[in-house]
Amino acid sequence: MYIKRDLEEKITKYMDRDEIIAIVGTRQCGKTTMVNHIMQNYDKVCSLTFEDVDKKLLFEEDINSFIELYVKDYDYLFIDEVQYVKNSGKQLKYIYDTEDIKIIITGSSSTDLSIESFKYLVGRVLVFELFPFSFGEFLSHRDKQLYRLYAKKTFKDRINAKLLKYIKEYIQFGGYPRVVTSDSIEEKKLILKNIYNTYLLREIKEILQLSNNDKLIKLLKALALQAGNLIRYNELSNITGLKFKKLKKYLHILEATYICQRCYPFFSNKRKELVKMPKIYFIDQGFMNQCASDFRINQAQIGAYYENLVFSEFRKKDIELKYWRTKSKAEVDFIKDDKIPIEVKKTPKVTRSFLSYVKKYQPEQGYIVSEIEQESAERKGCQINFVPFSKFI
Repeated sequence: MYIKRDLEEKITKYMDRDEIIAIVGTRQCGKTTMVNHIMQNYDKVCSLTFEDVDKKLLFEEDINSFIELYVKDYDYLFIDEVQYVKNSGKQLKYIYDTEDIKIIITGSSSTDLSIESFKYLVGRVLVFELFPFSFGEFLSHRDKQLYRLYAKKTFKDRINAKLLKYIKEYIQFGGYPRVVTSDSIEEKKLILKNIYNTYLLREIKEILQLSNNDKLIKLLKALALQAGNLIRYNELSNITGLKFKKLKKYLHILEATYICQRCYPFFSNKRKELVKMPKIYFIDQGFMNQCASDFRINQAQIGAYYENLVFSEFRKKDIELKYWRTKSKAEVDFIKDDKIPIEVKKTPKVTRSFLSYVKKYQPEQGYIVSEIEQESAERKGCQINFVPFSKFI
């Protein structure tokens, strides 16, 4: 059964435009399935994958013959796994400039690293990111009736309690489509293990050309165990054996392949606030738990899981969050739009750090996000909204 993706509507709006549509994202997040579903609404479509070596070589070595076979008689050309052609941009530009056809390409995020390919497509390509399921997409599969209430955001405590059970399942196993649609916990764990191994063996080895990925495995585990904390490069270097320059390179690649994301500090006075060290979060929490080799939800650490959840959901909507922290260790989890404070808690509580931020920056509103909902309150001229995760995300 197909699960509708939030990105579909946005892509459909651009199907009548000339630009190439490029959809990038981590392996097994549903790119091919989504595009095939969209293309059912169009006629004269040629769909192919560059995992087919013959088609890949023809594209690389004889573009005119490729055009005769796969372009001339069609209105739409869908190429999957385009990252297997290192200089795909030059060939795609040639098709774009000489033929009247709409091109849609997908690939793992390594295409995003291929500057040599994409430099040919400046002004000719629209890039969209697809992630594992958001919580809303996950819920639309798990409980359609509850999803309808969730989408309206007008529910009360009883529905919130039901949604919270699904949120806890979501932060345990994440949103990869095959994981979400699996029937048993054992199967979910097995699929996550396969996704993890495929990522290490194919995606990373192709990019880094590693003969041994032990250091990367150690890095992923260390990051998973400290998600939501400041990145301490010296500590990570000691754990992994990676020198600073290579450690930074690995972190960049983990971001470019949609595994992790750094969250940078918000500041107005560099002398008073820490401005160098970012925090780290995972895009998919099932993958994070696989990296940590631990799927148990530790209640003592539940706040960190919720914090990662909020960051991940905003990242999937392409909304940037920062964090605020001073040298005196006053801290607010997230700052949105360089103004609005967001604090993530298991239970609603206004902290001294939150009020310190309110006093300093005087925002009109802020959010305390937790498991339950309370009436909003005004403190120091700021309306503080107590919102449950089920409504906030």
